[in-house]
Amino acid sequence: MWGRALLLGLLLAGLALLASSEAFQSLLRRAVDAAAPVISTHPVWGAVLFVLLSCLSAMLAFFSSALLLPVALQAWGKAVCALLLWLGWMLGGACAYGIARAWGRPVIRRLTSASMLARYEERISRRTPFGVVLLFQLAVPSEIPGYVLGLARYGLRRYLAVLALAELPYAVGTVYLGASLLERRTPVLLGLGAAGILVALWAFHLLRKRLGQQSSRP
Repeated sequence: MWGRALLLGLLLAGLALLASSEAFQSLLRRAVDAAAPVISTHPVWGAVLFVLLSCLSAMLAFFSSALLLPVALQAWGKAVCALLLWLGWMLGGACAYGIARAWGRPVIRRLTSASMLARYEERISRRTPFGVVLLFQLAVPSEIPGYVLGLARYGLRRYLAVLALAELPYAVGTVYLGASLLERRTPVLLGLGAAGILVALWAFHLLRKRLGQQSSRP
């Protein structure tokens, strides 16, 4: 987790540098201006594409929809963009859960980290309390919980409730992070990014504590 936090911190520092770069801002603005008319001409298909790409980013560790965020913000604004991102992440989590539950390890070991999957598969079960599963969703990369909980046959309705609660603040934060990059508000960008990293670290600390308490019980 500390390695992931360091990587996210370096990424955040890189975004802050890009936010103050005239060359990057000019390139970003040209890309947004070029894509905006296409989305305005096909608003429904644009929204569907954004949701589907967000879905994939919630299922695959090597895929991200972040590059489309500036275009989405320009086309729909913060509120609609956050809603579409949240829906995409919800759909991705539900698909990951369904794939794991229906097809099991032979399929999902090709889609995500085998080591992280094995680590949590041993400690998360269908009887794990709701609060612990919520911490799990907040603390680890978003593609992991759906696969682990699908394998564990955790209740679908409870998982969807966890997913909705955990991903909504991250979706809103991601949208405002993207907006601060577009608007060149570096202090806001750094503050939001640092807050997201701290929330993940806090959730990971509590998750380890709760899982440790469970494993120590007779």
